Order: sequence, then structure tokens, then C-alpha cells
Amino acid sequence: MTPNTSATGPGRRSFLASSAVAAAAVAGGTPLLAACGGSGSGSKEGTTSARDAKKILPAFVARNVVTPDIPSRNGSSLGFTGKLVAADLKTSVPGRLGRGSTIRIMSPFWGSPPKGDNPYYRAMNDKIGVNVVWRNQDGNTYDEKLGAVLASGDMPDVVVIPGWNMGGRIPGAVISKMADLGPYLSGDQVKDYPNLAAIPTDAWRRSLFGGKLRGLPMPSSYVTNIVPYYRKDVFDEKGYEPPTSAAGFLALAKEITSARAKMWACDDMKWTAFNSFGVLSGSEKPLGWNLVDGKLVHRVETDAYLEALEWTRKLYSAGVVHPDAKAQNQGDSGLRFTSGEVLVYNNDLSHWWARTTEQASQNKKFRIAGMDVFGHDGGEPALWAGSPAGIFAFVSKKASETVVRDVLAAANVTAAPYGTEEYMLTNYGVEGTHYTVEDGTPTKNDKGNQEVLNAFVMLASPAPTIAHPDRPDIAKAQVEWQQRMGARTKKSTFYGLQIIEPARYTHLSDDFEQLEDDIVRGRKKIGDMQRAVSDWKRRGGDELRDWYRKLLDDNGSAQG
Repeated sequence: MTPNTSATGPGRRSFLASSAVAAAAVAGGTPLLAACGGSGSGSKEGTTSARDAKKILPAFVARNVVTPDIPSRNGSSLGFTGKLVAADLKTSVPGRLGRGSTIRIMSPFWGSPPKGDNPYYRAMNDKIGVNVVWRNQDGNTYDEKLGAVLASGDMPDVVVIPGWNMGGRIPGAVISKMADLGPYLSGDQVKDYPNLAAIPTDAWRRSLFGGKLRGLPMPSSYVTNIVPYYRKDVFDEKGYEPPTSAAGFLALAKEITSARAKMWACDDMKWTAFNSFGVLSGSEKPLGWNLVDGKLVHRVETDAYLEALEWTRKLYSAGVVHPDAKAQNQGDSGLRFTSGEVLVYNNDLSHWWARTTEQASQNKKFRIAGMDVFGHDGGEPALWAGSPAGIFAFVSKKASETVVRDVLAAANVTAAPYGTEEYMLTNYGVEGTHYTVEDGTPTKNDKGNQEVLNAFVMLASPAPTIAHPDRPDIAKAQVEWQQRMGARTKKSTFYGLQIIEPARYTHLSDDFEQLEDDIVRGRKKIGDMQRAVSDWKRRGGDELRDWYRKLLDDNGSAQG
């Protein structure tokens, strides 16, 4: 949500760090409480079945302050493709809601944090009517700091926690130490904060912990964010057509690859393989589970999982994958793509804009496009919905009512929709100080790039939005890709639920990702994965299945 980037929020999946340190530090939590249902111990404190959630969730009230050029469809983001006219910006927060509190916020930060008293922070505080003091922490090692802070007696008023840091005892600490926002936001009470009321209900449902509404969410599209990108300029020049099956991809890859010419077809394609073969999403618990013919099945137990790994292994074995990808952790896949050493790679949706603008002054012929995810057999792919919210801000239980309301006042500003004064201030800063607008395109200057990032956008966000005033064609392509993929996307049994597994299962699946990478690169065999799955079942996988089965029987799915 920094200027000229996708407004879908920071893509931080690249650092899925272990939260072992945090888990050890927050020893006083209550990890058995499950936000979607009863706990493993039988306690109903954490129950939020579909029926009970209706009493807790905020009412959804759509805002018509700004009309998107491309409405959301099939779970896609909203799309904006018009020029930005400063004089046409709408006002979504007509007056200050803040009461002057000082609010201490701890949040992950990637890069060098700006000085605390800077023009951007001052302008935001003045708009809200509060005094936010940021305790920015290195995002790459955030999990290490998080556990210690949550266990300390000096916890800030607000703590931002990304979903990938929700391991170990962190969810238990959220339940025991974070405030219930229900008295302020449940039902029609959210209407006091109209921009928060416009956040999609699915995002709020992910914010339920221990049967209470505790998080302020950063909503995201549930459509897969992994795009198989290809060099459209080279494809057009050579007459290549995007493949429509796994076999077709391999055949094309062999045609493209010439090690002598230092040209390889692709980088590591494991993520696309999982989508192509219909493997259940497993990026966040409990998305690896689904009810199939009356039985709960985990993704690692499915034939699709093994078939996806086998196909990816074939790519490596055929020599069509760049050698640096096989070596792993060597070089940069994006650089290999833009330099022309590979013609296909998969990565986050945000790379569509990032690579285009990066190459605008370096390679005028450069064109990037996203393949539609192909079904492995040439048919339609069976895609699975991801999480509708991935980052959350929590308010300390020790915060006074005045502080809580001031936090909500701040979130009401940061959740303002695209095309409003509040959105521009939150995401771009002060015009003339942090950015300029030329020909309808806002562009940050050096001061804007230093000060306006990784801060207020982490507090709460509007409905998923994609807007690139400098490249509306990219915004259109991104949203339309989401809509096509969304039409092929299904929701698993536990979609959208915030479930806290018993702590004893926290590290049960830790070794699978490394084993996947070893198998596709030929260092291990498919049989090694089959043995690992058998070990997983014996070490607790079957017990965890029973735990989820009871959860489902007691409370049903999020959809009722």
C-alpha cells in the first residue's frame, strides 16, 4: 500500500519464520481455546460457531463514497483504473474522532524506520486526533521480539501480529492479554466507525479469538495470490503460447531451454504445481484440512499433493529449471526473470506492477503477463480459497476505554477506501511534502519513500483494493486475473475460521516444506514423503484429525 504499489497490502510471505522463541516466551497463554469452536479440553470459552459469530461480528455496511471502476467479483479485489484527481478526492471521515490519547503501537517494519516526530506521523495524528508513538521492530526477526513483549509487563497499547507469526502460544497470549472489541464494534455499534463497517465480514471472522472479537484486520482477497508469470515480449517474439496443461508446460519448457544460450524455461514452480493439481491451500492453519466423502483429510495425505511434487520434480530432472533455483537460496528469481535467463516464474500478485515499473527505464521491450492457472490434465483447475485476512492489530486489555476508542478512531481513518483524502494521507502522506501528482499519477519523493511506509497501514485496511494510477492497465490485468481464478476457487470446510490448535501440535508439520524442496530437486524421493506422512499420522496427525472432527461436529463450518 505504498505509493505506486498494489493496495493489497505488504506481501511478506517470504519470511515465514518459526515462532519457537515466541512460543517459549508466552508461557502463560491458553492455547487450547479455539476461536471457531470449543477447545480441546471441552471448554466453550472460545466457541464462535456460525450461529454464535452472528452475535459478535460487526454489521457490514457498504460505503458508496467512491465507486470502483471494476467491482469485486468471485472474491477479487476492487479495481481502480482512472487517473487520480486531487480535487475529486472524497472525504470519508468528516471530523476528528480521537480524544487526544497517546497510543503506543508495536508493529513489524521492513527497512529503516523514520524518526518518530516526522511530518507524516504528525499529519496522521492531527487528522485522527491522537498521538501515536510507534515502536517499530525489524519485520524479519519480529517473531523473536513478539513473544518477549507479549510476556512482559510493559506491553504496548496495540500490537500488530501477522498471520505467519501466529504460531506456538501467540494465539493464547492474544486471548489472555488482548481486549474484546465486541462492546465497541459488534452488530450496529460498528456504525460509529463507518470505514470499519465496510470491512468484509470474512475478514472480521478471522479476527475472532477465544470467542471474542479481538483483532482489527487487514483484509485480503481469498483468491490465490501466486501468479505464474511469463515474459510476454519474448513469448510473442518466439511465437510461444501459454500452456494449458502440465504436460504442455513441460513440452514447451523443453523447447525453450538452452543451457548453452543461458536460457531456461522457468524457475521453481512448486507453488503453481500445487494450484494446478488442486492441492488444498496450506499457507495458514487450518487451511490444510477439508471434509472429503465424510472424512477429514489433510493436504499431505492426498494424491494431488504427491502428483504436484512429482511433476515439479520432472521439471528439475528435465533440466528446464534454472540451476540457481535448484541450488536454492542462490540469486534472485525476479532478477533471473527480468534478465531473460528464465521466461516463467511464480510469485506474489504484486510483482505484476513491481516488475513492470522496475523495467520501464531498463528494457523498453519488457512485458510481463500472468498465465491463468491451468488444470494439470488440461481442464479447469481446482483452486482453493486462502485467508480473507492476514495481519491483525490487537489492543491491550489494560488499555482504558478512551484509548480503545482512540485506536478505533485511528483505524477508521486507515481503513478509508481508495479515492478518499484519508486513503491518500495514510498511503501517500502530505501532498507537496511526500508526493506530487502529475497527470493524475501520485509519485512519492525521497521523503515520502522514507517516512510513508509500514506504519499506519498496519493498523486496519479497507476492502482489498488494487490501484496503480501510473499503470491502470496493470491494475485491470491483476483484478481480471483474480476474477477468472476466483471463478474456479472453492472454499474448504474450515475456510475463514480463526482456529487455534492445541499447542502440542504446533510443530507437527514443520519438516514438510523442506522435504518438498528436497524431493522436487531430486535429493529425496516421493517414497520419503509417503513415509513422512505415515510418521506424521502416528506422531499426532490422526489425533489432530479427531480434534478437528469434534470441532466440526460441535460447531459446524463458518458457512453454517
